[in-house]
Amino acid sequence: MASAPTSSSRDVFVSPVSGLHAPTMVLFDLKALLTELESEGVPARQVLAGTGVRLQQFDDPRSLISRHQRIGIYRNAYRLATRPDVGLLAGARQRISGFGIYGYALASSRTLGAALDICIKYLQHAGPVLQISSRIEGEVGIFQSHDPWSVGDLLPFAAEFWRSSNNSVLSRVLEAPVPSVRMLFPYPAPAHWRSYEKIFGCPVEFGCDVMEWHYDAKAREQELPNANAMTALMCQNLCDEMFAGVEDESDLIPSIRAFLVNQPGRFENVDGLAERMGVSVRTLHRRLSAEGTSYQAIVDDVRLRLALQYLEHTSMTVEQIAERLGFSDASNFRKAFKRWTGAAPSDQRTAQAV
Repeated sequence: MASAPTSSSRDVFVSPVSGLHAPTMVLFDLKALLTELESEGVPARQVLAGTGVRLQQFDDPRSLISRHQRIGIYRNAYRLATRPDVGLLAGARQRISGFGIYGYALASSRTLGAALDICIKYLQHAGPVLQISSRIEGEVGIFQSHDPWSVGDLLPFAAEFWRSSNNSVLSRVLEAPVPSVRMLFPYPAPAHWRSYEKIFGCPVEFGCDVMEWHYDAKAREQELPNANAMTALMCQNLCDEMFAGVEDESDLIPSIRAFLVNQPGRFENVDGLAERMGVSVRTLHRRLSAEGTSYQAIVDDVRLRLALQYLEHTSMTVEQIAERLGFSDASNFRKAFKRWTGAAPSDQRTAQAV
């Protein structure tokens, strides 16, 4: 199991997840998925069926799709694939050009750290279906995918395709293996689990409390072989131009959720959060009210989501879960869980075991 982040954590960057139906994501990386399915005898039109995405869009560099459409394509691919490791194989096909101008912005960056910062800056448009944050803990850099079970039974497929795609692109940017330290996944090891270590080149752990990708933070200073300051600036300007004005939901709520998830056992009160954000408590309350929610509602939602994940996918005791969620004792956690769901934590775990 993964350990909780320590107080030495720093440099937390959050990439918000776009609205479900807003056209905010590029689709070029999906070409690798279509190519892999076609090699298995599945026509591209079947993978795109019912999603509203047309093959002609892959020829338009400014074409964008929604998160809802991307999930639909994933679901079709997962259903039609003849191989269980199709996500890993498709991701391994990725090229720098597969991410368009975004990919070239990475390749022309001066250092790996600069490329990873660009990753986070434009990540919401590059295709992840989960919110992702980045932080440094000592000598380890960490990318964390939040609320992974929000995509249901598609999680293993989506995780395999996204992680494999990024590993492939970054290895091409580096012209060397990615300096990965380990990978953690919150689901049980699949039958093809051996393929994970072969593709990622690092230890892989399954059934974890979190979904994270750890890499050697010292490698951030490594200069990239195709670094070009002029090209990098031009590519970033084009990315800014391409995504300027793209409809998206406010990143306030996703940012707060990500912050809370990164504070296991210690949920900041609203005064502390406002101070960290550099705004007054009154301003924070007003902004959240305009979004139709409150800080306490977000805290309760995060706690509930985490509680369900811990109960369904880990062997943690109720006492351990209560501590991880910042409750003073297990009794208070049980009362809160009963208020949220109408059932006891033990009932939830029993239902999953049936």
